[in-house]
Amino acid sequence: MTGIDKPLPSYFPGWLDRLGIRLVNPWMRRVAPWLPGYAVVEHTGRRTGRSYLTPVAAFRRGRVMAVVLLHGETDWARNVVAAGGASLRYRRTTIIVGNPRVLRPRRASADVPRIARLGNRLAGILVFDIE
Repeated sequence: MTGIDKPLPSYFPGWLDRLGIRLVNPWMRRVAPWLPGYAVVEHTGRRTGRSYLTPVAAFRRGRVMAVVLLHGETDWARNVVAAGGASLRYRRTTIIVGNPRVLRPRRASADVPRIARLGNRLAGILVFDIE
């Protein structure tokens, strides 16, 4: 996803990620589209072709949407980059996003939402253009 660079770090232990996927994500899939600052990413698996719904904290500024990658290079992020886009259920509507790009820490520009730029001081971010 990030080319020849080393992988993005994860700030959570693997057991906590797995616990979140099993217990938190099913609940968040239902409520995230209505919560401020959250969205559900609809994407397709690179290998399986299966559809997935992944809740994320998403930040919007104009025609740009960003997600801080505190969990590192996750499967959902790789799927979105490989597909060249996705759709997000965000604030009770569906938004089509394209041109996904991963920015390494401290690489965000001024067009990225401020809170995502703050997160980018520590972690990578996935930035989309809203189509």
